[in-house]
Amino acid sequence: MTPPVFAHGHLRLYLLSLLAESGRGMHGYELIQALGDRFGGTYVPSAGTIYPRLAKLEEEGLVTKVADGRKTVYEITDAGRAELAARQSELDGIENDLTDSVRRLADEVRSSVNDAMRSLRAELAAAAREARTEARSEGRSQKAEQTPDHVQSRIQLQQAESLLAAFRADVRTELRMRAARADLPAEVVERLRSGLDALRKQL
Repeated sequence: MTPPVFAHGHLRLYLLSLLAESGRGMHGYELIQALGDRFGGTYVPSAGTIYPRLAKLEEEGLVTKVADGRKTVYEITDAGRAELAARQSELDGIENDLTDSVRRLADEVRSSVNDAMRSLRAELAAAAREARTEARSEGRSQKAEQTPDHVQSRIQLQQAESLLAAFRADVRTELRMRAARADLPAEVVERLRSGLDALRKQL
């Protein structure tokens, strides 16, 4: 069973820290997005997870909320800042745990992508066998191990798309983790752009 991302009571404390870091009020959806960014997109909490905790923080006087059109803006109070200051060491521990959680979730994403690729290859192999059977039944003279050109091209296309999906998942996770650590200089993006351009020209 996959362990929870946040231990009991840690998410509410982390929400306080996000509000304090923002220096302004945040909508609930912005808080959800901020959490998703911290996890490189590998974990995005639901509204049903976030809003009850915000309501509890408001009851405790740690945040306030004001209407902003059809949205609600949450701001940390002085009592909320005092709570953060008193539990700073605990918050540092949460940050360390989150780093481990991001790595674990990234590993799970890679594993699921690999499983999907294996499943896809099995389905393509089955499709190729069916195509050979159909070819034989229609009286086409070809060896049993040969694959029609259009089927072979489809197999290659699907494998290429699977490789691209796995590459995108790995790079996206790595870039989001670096961005969360404020360690994503412009030259990294430029290397990615130039590398992809070079690869595109080789195809």
